Amino acid sequence: MPDYDLSTMEYLDNYRHRVDAELDRRIACHSASGRLQETMRYSVLGGGKRIRPALCIAAACAVGQDIDAALVPACAIELIHAYSLVHDDLPAMDNDELRRGRPTAHIAFDEASAILAGDALQALAFEWLADAPGVEMQARLTMIQTLARACGHNGMVGGQAIDLESVGKRLTLTQLETMHRHKTGALIEASVRIGALTAPGVHTGSLNALTEYAKALGLAFQVQDDLLDIEGDTEIIGKPQGSDLARAKPTYPALLGLAGAREHLSSLLGYALDSLEDFGPEADPLRAMADYVVARTY
Repeated sequence: MPDYDLSTMEYLDNYRHRVDAELDRRIACHSASGRLQETMRYSVLGGGKRIRPALCIAAACAVGQDIDAALVPACAIELIHAYSLVHDDLPAMDNDELRRGRPTAHIAFDEASAILAGDALQALAFEWLADAPGVEMQARLTMIQTLARACGHNGMVGGQAIDLESVGKRLTLTQLETMHRHKTGALIEASVRIGALTAPGVHTGSLNALTEYAKALGLAFQVQDDLLDIEGDTEIIGKPQGSDLARAKPTYPALLGLAGAREHLSSLLGYALDSLEDFGPEADPLRAMADYVVARTY
């Protein structure tokens, strides 16, 4: 299993700071309700690895686009991710009380505020994409379509529905991966595609290769998440260790065993990296991100 090195962490830290600053600035605008705005800010700015925005920016770099053009689309993607976490944590869903080492939004505020904050973040993401500076109008439309498909009934929300329906059931590997291609993978794939789409006239072959990379990485991300649920430390991973096991949720270790899950993770990493073989050093941030995803401890 590869280790991520200092340069990878420097890359992540650099873009995390830029994304955080942009998110902070943009969510500082006035909302109709002060409590709603406070809940939104709490949900978005309370930490996070910012992997999806980093992938968006790295994909833009891989096709020769300026980083600044990808910054607002990257932030829009993070809003969708934040909204999904707020809603996933609700009592009707996963009923979690801890996220990123802090009380979840419905615990810190109340259930209604958390629901409304998630709704508002989702709408705001598409508003930001529609107005993304430095991106051609047709590209903005395509990015909006890409994100809408990724987070809707045939994407992230559909995957969450399958997840809830599958509690206590034993799934086949194909069924498990179908669930995670929707629940986790769809937004990761959209992050990479949207980053590439910021480049005018991006080559179809490049876009297809980046999509294959993202599909493998999305599954790898979930395998590592499942491993961390068993082997991670609550204080490090920021949520209760063993929560998936306690809820009898289908996971890769439950299906394949720990050794089998690690072997599958290694295979997915290899496929993701192979998908970038026609790219030069401009795709090194994506390669570093893949190494980071499978070696992270939180």
